[in-house]
Amino acid sequence: MSESTLFTGQPVMNQLLSLIPKWLVKELAEKHGADRYCKNFFSYDHLVTMLYSTFSQCGSLRELISGLQVNQHRLLHLGLLRTPCRSTLADANTRRPEAFFEDLFHRLYQLHYGALPDSRRGRKDIWSRLFIMDSTTISLFTDVMQGVGRHPHNGRRKGGAKAHVLMRAQEDVACFVRIAQGTENDKVMFRHAVLPKGSIVALDKGFNSYAQYAVWTEQGVVFVTRMNGNAVYEMVEEREVSENQRKLGVQADRVVEMTGAGNPGTTRIKARLVHFYDATKKKLLTFMTNDMVHAPATIAAIYKRRWQIELLFKRIKHNYPLHYFLGDSPNAIKIQIWCALIADLLLKV
Repeated sequence: MSESTLFTGQPVMNQLLSLIPKWLVKELAEKHGADRYCKNFFSYDHLVTMLYSTFSQCGSLRELISGLQVNQHRLLHLGLLRTPCRSTLADANTRRPEAFFEDLFHRLYQLHYGALPDSRRGRKDIWSRLFIMDSTTISLFTDVMQGVGRHPHNGRRKGGAKAHVLMRAQEDVACFVRIAQGTENDKVMFRHAVLPKGSIVALDKGFNSYAQYAVWTEQGVVFVTRMNGNAVYEMVEEREVSENQRKLGVQADRVVEMTGAGNPGTTRIKARLVHFYDATKKKLLTFMTNDMVHAPATIAAIYKRRWQIELLFKRIKHNYPLHYFLGDSPNAIKIQIWCALIADLLLKV
């Protein structure tokens, strides 16, 4: 009988950590200089400590260190030889570059999801090619990172961190994440997220950019989004809508040219508008896409899958409450967010 691969008898935390190769941690630590000037508390120790904090939902440094001390006899299973001091962990959260944790998250995704068999990656159906792009804001009780919204009447404004996320619809995990200040425009994500040719991306109208839509069209990427209410366009073609499509909620199917009248710098693009009535919400929605092939009801179904990323945000914020942070520096805050994303990725794997 072959050896079991189900980690029978091993502690759960150890099973999760076994999904993180130590050679990868060492490689990234050297790349980012994460262990420079360190004597005892190295990158792997820091990672294990923060993941323990994430899974245990610790709200303070004291609670985290006390929990480690109580379970000190089990630390060897986690690869920890000693319990760090509060000051040591606080200094590490401030000084160790958060880029190490960012790089680790993306490399772990590639390791566990990026090397899938060609038979699975090569499927041409819509849902296997669908990406979803959105952002979520994490409120902070400090203004160290600038938050969004108006100043309250008392003059005290909370800070905020924003996570720009790209996910594959079939995998239900984030495949690319960028963390920035809450005030950063969502469109900055376009410079960092690269989509393969033939992919489909569903995104909210907050990402509206005709210039980016034109680039995607040239690259062979299909986009599906909502049209802004103040959009200006010229009619090119009125497509016939079948009776079956009308029963599904399709009101109209048109090919237009988005002109952006009043703004001479706006890129003119040819797009397709699908007017769809949502019987559940009793609301008329207008979808904009460069897909001229699929049925209009299919375009509406693609956009409906965009809500899957909202479930991802809800899952992360519910399972790893990011209400209290172990440090008040941007670096410490980002490290804690990256560790929550790594924890979610490990559990999904």
